[in-house]
Amino acid sequence: MDMLKLADEIIGGRRITREDDLNMFLTCDLKELCQGADKIREAFVGEKVDLCSIINGRSGRCPEDCKYCAQSAHNHTACDIYDFLPEEKILEACKMNESEGVNRFAIVTAGRALSGEEFEKAIHAYETMKKECKIDLCASMGFLTKEQLHRLHEAGVTSYHHNIETSRRNFPNICTTHTYDMKIETLKMVKEEGMCACSGGIIGMGETWEDRLDMAISLAELGIDSIPINALMPIKGTPLENQEQLTEDDILRTIAFFRYINPDANIRLAAGRALLTNDGETAFESGASATITGNMLTTVACATIRSDRKMLQDMGRDVTPDYWK
Repeated sequence: MDMLKLADEIIGGRRITREDDLNMFLTCDLKELCQGADKIREAFVGEKVDLCSIINGRSGRCPEDCKYCAQSAHNHTACDIYDFLPEEKILEACKMNESEGVNRFAIVTAGRALSGEEFEKAIHAYETMKKECKIDLCASMGFLTKEQLHRLHEAGVTSYHHNIETSRRNFPNICTTHTYDMKIETLKMVKEEGMCACSGGIIGMGETWEDRLDMAISLAELGIDSIPINALMPIKGTPLENQEQLTEDDILRTIAFFRYINPDANIRLAAGRALLTNDGETAFESGASATITGNMLTTVACATIRSDRKMLQDMGRDVTPDYWK
């Protein structure tokens, strides 16, 4: 298959489905695949790069048994443990990210779902940020109800993040305390509420290439708007602590075919950027159009907001948020 020709067909309206021979993405020339992915990115997303930053709003003691996670109570890591942060600390972080030119800011909380008094604190924090800041607001708080999603939306949240993590087939190998279908139902509620749906996963957890392709197709079928791709950074004390790290070529191939399968989504670099040349420059030439930035990732952070902005500006990309224009 000529991947540049396929890129032109996708720009012209073709869409990749489960019925296609997806093996072509695994056997084609990587350089040509990445060139085609970048061409699709340019056609659908343009030069704009969406920068988002997160704050870990509640940490540790999570009852879910996700094998990759430092914050699971089932794993034995040295992660920080604390209840929902004071609003002043969240607002301070939000204003700092806004001053640095980040597009969106999210509160992320450990646990199956944020509820009760802590959820009310989150609502108030979002209402305050909406009133005092111009930055777009996002949330990642687990399995919320329709009513909770609606209340977040009313409080100013425009995007909700909820990773499917891997393929349906592989999901039980990664987590047994909740199901893949629960993830899908949550994302459908996010779409019904009219918020931007942000969902991706982690590669390098022992899954097959077919699992990665299946995850890309599933996200396309859901109409996901923003797709974070994490490369596993093994954490001591988790069941995946001895997992072999991915090569740069494997990460780039994954990012590129995610772009072919999800042409108009924001393909967002997340954890694992340290495995890529210049913290991800090669990925932005292979279909990526967004990234998590800043120093608030729950695992090892590498680049800073300013270094990201400089790298992307040097590439000719637009990193000026709308609220600065």
